[in-house]
Amino acid sequence: MRRYLIAGNWKMNTDRSTGVALATAIAEQATDLKDVDLLVCPPSVYLAPVAQALAGKAVALGAQNMYFEDNGAFTGELSAAMLNDVGAEYVILGHSERRHVLGETDQEVNKKTLKALEAGIAPIVCVGEKLEEREAGETAAVNRRQFEAAFEGVTPEQVPSVVIAYEPVWAIGTGKVATPEQAEEVHADLRQLLTDRYNAEIAGQVRILYGGSMKPGNAAELLSQPNVDGGLIGGAALKAEDFIGIAKAAG
Repeated sequence: MRRYLIAGNWKMNTDRSTGVALATAIAEQATDLKDVDLLVCPPSVYLAPVAQALAGKAVALGAQNMYFEDNGAFTGELSAAMLNDVGAEYVILGHSERRHVLGETDQEVNKKTLKALEAGIAPIVCVGEKLEEREAGETAAVNRRQFEAAFEGVTPEQVPSVVIAYEPVWAIGTGKVATPEQAEEVHADLRQLLTDRYNAEIAGQVRILYGGSMKPGNAAELLSQPNVDGGLIGGAALKAEDFIGIAKAAG
């Protein structure tokens, strides 16, 4: 059985005090959840204080990005060792905003994925199509391309440590949401890609999250789909009661 994972991507929001308060509130309300893992990914400058707030609590810490080199002249970047040093267990890679706003390539996502796995950090690999790609009937092709690139060189032993997040770009921050049937179709396709590349047993161990405007009001229906194993939550992750509301819909 795959445990649900509800992951909060805080993006470029909060400051030190509000971030610590949010993490604390989430941890305080997370005590009675069953079969659900919780994760928060604050801005990198607040990873350390949020880690302190979560010490001993049932909420994991993740980062929003990292670089694929160990160290060196890479101004503004973070290494896997740095994330390990502050206690980050997960890292979001290839988020649509990094791909389409900041120009991150499939090859860079792959390098980061391999480096995270090498360092013992679970990568949350994001894939997803833009509106014009969906309307052109290219959803499956786009997700296959991003999937195949990201998993190049990932061994069968490493795969269960990877989380995939399906992000329909047209449904991020827009208020639009893929229907449960649309989400399940893509999640099932991604599970099949894992099966084709590895095998069914390995594919059955990988958690695939939905990442497009999930809220407490629509979470239960989305999470009831057989291949939807949780959510990568944006706006709703910035309010503890909404984030926990999604988690309760899972558990």
